[in-house]
Amino acid sequence: MTLENEIHVVVKAVIEAEEKVLIVKRSDDDEIGAGTWEFPGGKIEFEEEIEAALIREVKEETGLSVTVDHILYATSFFTDPLRKVVLITYFCQSSSSDVLLSEEHSNYMWVLKEEMRNLLPVAILGELEKVKFLQSLSVNQ
Repeated sequence: MTLENEIHVVVKAVIEAEEKVLIVKRSDDDEIGAGTWEFPGGKIEFEEEIEAALIREVKEETGLSVTVDHILYATSFFTDPLRKVVLITYFCQSSSSDVLLSEEHSNYMWVLKEEMRNLLPVAILGELEKVKFLQSLSVNQ
């Protein structure tokens, strides 16, 4: 049996509500990145538009309805030698901070800038720094 290369297109949402940003913790039994903090989101289905997929994924994972503002950054990386992920991260707004987590995540936090710096993985922080997101965020502390 020949193993084939896979490519997945994933969307993530940096959601601001009440002057804080939502981060979610991957469940401890997750195949990739178990127990790490990230932004909510997931794979785009074949028939979906990009922003529609983002809105759907956020709703499924957090119960939140969001307004998509703009793309923050796009990047790609390998999760193993045959699996590449293309990641598109958007800035979004929510009028609610009432989160209802899916089973994909074990915890969530509404955080300020410094908490993001302390909890998010270095790779995510690096992408945010490239686009000067943390400096421009209205969440001051």
